[in-house]
Amino acid sequence: MTLDTDATVGPDERDMAAPALTIRDVGIGFRGVRALDAVSFSIPRGGTSAVIGPNGAGKTTLFNCISGIYRHEGEIELAGRPMSGVLAQARAIAGIARTFQTPALLPDLNVFENVLLGAHGGMRAGMWSAALRIGRASREERAVRLEAWDLMGPLALQPLALAPVSSLAHADRRRVEVARALLSRPSLLLLDEPAAGLSADEADELLEVIADFGADTDMTSLLVEHDVGLVMRVARFVAVLDAGRLLAYGDPTTVSADPRVIAAYLGADAPSDGELLP
Repeated sequence: MTLDTDATVGPDERDMAAPALTIRDVGIGFRGVRALDAVSFSIPRGGTSAVIGPNGAGKTTLFNCISGIYRHEGEIELAGRPMSGVLAQARAIAGIARTFQTPALLPDLNVFENVLLGAHGGMRAGMWSAALRIGRASREERAVRLEAWDLMGPLALQPLALAPVSSLAHADRRRVEVARALLSRPSLLLLDEPAAGLSADEADELLEVIADFGADTDMTSLLVEHDVGLVMRVARFVAVLDAGRLLAYGDPTTVSADPRVIAAYLGADAPSDGELLP
C-alpha cells in the first residue's frame, strides 16, 4: 500500500478510516438463546474479508442481520450510512447483495432470466420484468441484457444461457447466483459459504472472478466459509465468531496464530504459531 506524507497513520488505520461495513454491538436472540451478543467489528473498503467460526457460531445469523432479514440490536452501517431500521429491500437498493448456502434461484426461469433478476433494484418499476422479454426493448433494457451477458462470460455461463436452472449442476447454480448478485452492482457482497459443494479449483476460480469484479467496481466482499485454508488465502481481514460472540479479529496471520481461535477449531491441545495457515 502506498502511503501519503501523513506518517502518523499506519496502513491498517488508513484502511479502517472509511470502512465498507461497521458492526457495532449487534445482538439477537431466539427463544431466550443469544445467537449474537454485542458483536462489533469493521471491514475495510475493497477486497475480501471473512467471517469464520464453528457450526452454530452465528455466522449466517450475522449475514441475515446485515442484509435486513432479521431485526437486531445495535447498529450496522454501510459506508457510514446507518442501516438499522432499513428494510431488506431498501438495503439491497442501498448496495447490499448476498448469496446463500443453497443457491436461491427461480427454477421456472432459465439461466439468463435468473441473472437478469439481479437488475431489479436498479431499474424503474416494472422494467426488470420487461427486460426478460424477447423482442423490442428500451435502451436501458438492452443495456441490462448486455451487462448480464458480459457478466456471464467469466463465469462460464453463456453456453448455459437458455438452460433451466433446475437442470444445472450445483457448481453452475452457484455461479448463476453470483452473476445475479453482481448484476446489481453492489458495494457490499455477502457470500454465504460460496465454496460449499465446489472442488478446490472451482472455488478458486469463482472467487477470482468475484475479486476481479470487485477490483473493477470498488466492491467489497465479505464471506462466510468453513474452509479455513481458503479464507486465509483470500481474506484481508478475518472475524472469528464463537457461540455468538466475537472471538478474534485481524489479518489472517494474526488470527491464525491466536490460541483462542486454534482451540475453537482444533481443540485445546492443538499447536499454535499460525498452523491454521495453509
